[in-house]
Amino acid sequence: MATDTLTKSSETVEADVKARRSVGADVVRLLIHLLLMTWAVMVIFPLLWLLYSSLKTDQEIFFNPWSLPATPQWANFTRAWTKAHIGQYFLNSLIVVTPSLVLTLFLSAMAAYILARFPFPGNRVIFYLFLSGMMFPVFLALVPLFFLVNSLGMLSTYRGLILVYIAYSLPFSVFFLTGFFKTLPSELHEAAIIDGANQYQVFFQVMLPLAQPGLVSVGIFNFLGMWNQYILPLVLMSDNAKYLLTQGLSYMLHQQYYLNDWSGLFAAVTLVMIPTVLVYAIFQGRIQKGITVGALKG
Repeated sequence: MATDTLTKSSETVEADVKARRSVGADVVRLLIHLLLMTWAVMVIFPLLWLLYSSLKTDQEIFFNPWSLPATPQWANFTRAWTKAHIGQYFLNSLIVVTPSLVLTLFLSAMAAYILARFPFPGNRVIFYLFLSGMMFPVFLALVPLFFLVNSLGMLSTYRGLILVYIAYSLPFSVFFLTGFFKTLPSELHEAAIIDGANQYQVFFQVMLPLAQPGLVSVGIFNFLGMWNQYILPLVLMSDNAKYLLTQGLSYMLHQQYYLNDWSGLFAAVTLVMIPTVLVYAIFQGRIQKGITVGALKG
């Protein structure tokens, strides 16, 4: 009887402990969900407020900042695109960002493939040189960079800004893709060599297609960084006609102190925000896949 009583008591204690742990886990899970929901609201609400504020008049923005627009003012976007030259700034950004992104992916993929697949004297030295570029703040290089680009005769030119964007993006891209190329199966590389393929064919026809998830991921990160870059074009692009979007928005902001076209400014910010939101929404799965594949295989 005493043994049965002790057994029942121990079972009761274990059940109480399990119940308390379950309650504690539920409380922790609830707190985490509340925290994530709060964070989501803090991130999403400013975007929504910007979106419906871009459809207001200036009077509604100042006197009814939290209310919805009485009548959507679609002319704000037309005015921002034409009168404020956002369309021209948009085109200038595409002229700089598109070749910068393509060349960055191409050059970083080749460098990362060599560093990941071919051990040679100085391999780690070159890799750590690229890695050190990620640790060097860009604002410390602005003055020598300005004089270098100026001495090359490429100040206030698209090609000068493109070359700087490529150099600025290479360290992270090489670091990311080197780890990704290491996760790819070496058996395919060896099989292609046995079948008679040279190194160029192996890279372009075998390894590069396999690295597509990593290329998409690093491409998205580089696109967002280049598209939202402000310091480099501010220093290296002084021609008003060649302003990029970030410069154009800053210039438009300073104009509002005497033009008072705040609704046009809100519309311009919305237009600038749309490409980054669309790119992330479309390629979100690719970004997560590119990051997690390397982590799981490594």
